[in-house]
Amino acid sequence: MRLPVLAYRVGLGSLFGKRLLLLHHTGRVSGRDRTTVLEVVSFDAVEASWTVASGFGPKADWYRNLRAQPQTLIRFGSHPHPVTARFLPADDGAAIMADYARRHPRTARRLCAFMGLPVDGSDESFRAAGRAIPFVRLEAGAGHSPAGRRHR
Repeated sequence: MRLPVLAYRVGLGSLFGKRLLLLHHTGRVSGRDRTTVLEVVSFDAVEASWTVASGFGPKADWYRNLRAQPQTLIRFGSHPHPVTARFLPADDGAAIMADYARRHPRTARRLCAFMGLPVDGSDESFRAAGRAIPFVRLEAGAGHSPAGRRHR
């Protein structure tokens, strides 16, 4: 499970293309630096933002850590980006999940099954699931836009 983190640490993050990012976060109790690799649900190069989902719900350590300290750093490909976490409302999550399910139907079904969320393959069932999944948008700081950079 830590293999992707190790790949990022040795400079091989670009192998994951636009599907994964490395999130640096600070332990809300310990204050220690932590890292987690997350799947990128959507990436907007123009707005310089990455949307991720908490597959373990709002109790995931990285999610709770970002709630306590939303300013952090990510590594996307081989480039670091200072970001601020913005926690999205349930209706935004519904639209994001429906879009994700259209682009990655098998992975969306697996994620929902893992979380115990019933889906029948319909757009509305994925929207209902998306309302229950915590989504976070990681927004780059001013002057740190990835637009124009090539990501493999």
